[in-house]
Amino acid sequence: MIRVLIIDDEPLARNLIRKYLKDETDIEIVGEAGDGAQAIALIRQLAPDLIFLDIQMPEMSGFGVIENLAVGQIPHIIFVTAYDQYALRAFEVHALDYLLKPFNKPRFRDALQHARDRLAYEPPTVMTKRIEQLLEQMQARSKYPQRIPVKEAGHVRFVRVADIDWIEAAEKYAHLHTAQKTYLIRESMKRLEEVLDPDTFCRVHRSRIVNIDRISEIQPYRKGDYVIILANGIRIFTGKKYREFIRALCNKTS
Repeated sequence: MIRVLIIDDEPLARNLIRKYLKDETDIEIVGEAGDGAQAIALIRQLAPDLIFLDIQMPEMSGFGVIENLAVGQIPHIIFVTAYDQYALRAFEVHALDYLLKPFNKPRFRDALQHARDRLAYEPPTVMTKRIEQLLEQMQARSKYPQRIPVKEAGHVRFVRVADIDWIEAAEKYAHLHTAQKTYLIRESMKRLEEVLDPDTFCRVHRSRIVNIDRISEIQPYRKGDYVIILANGIRIFTGKKYREFIRALCNKTS
């Protein structure tokens, strides 16, 4: 019996995987996780044989989950991803199983059968080595993402980071404002601040990040605060916590 753990922040995605596994007589679903921290705890506790691991999760990505596991704790993985073609080629080069969202049942069954075959003859250390090589390759490509995947009506659109004018928090989500359109993603401001290039993007308020290249003016407002005016005329008010940073930015951009 193959013991399976499903890891995805979207309940609908977890339900789809569970549905596709329902008729597989050699599969036992031992649990589900909706975030990275929960995933790490369940992997350590349950020691599954196989995990379906979503890469794009808020707070901690699927890669972050792997990096927090000891070598002997990493099970066989089928990555569930909305990554671009470069990443998919990297999975293929290192012979790692993946499902590109949105996926159908035939593609799912192909990946599952491949995982069965590997579990039958491949020692866990081989899988771990492949994952280490993939992480090294992904990190070497770029420290900062060039595109951000956005899920829309059952498909995935990739928004170029360079096209983003500013970002606005919306509870557990964020709005990516570009010249053409505003996109909604499930991501925290803290996480976006960590992954975006600080030489291009700066956080000026607890709920706002701006593209420095889009700044036209920075004007004093009141009580030491500032208002940032973008090239498109958008006015963004700063927060008290970021006063010193804005002053430094004024000196930097003057």
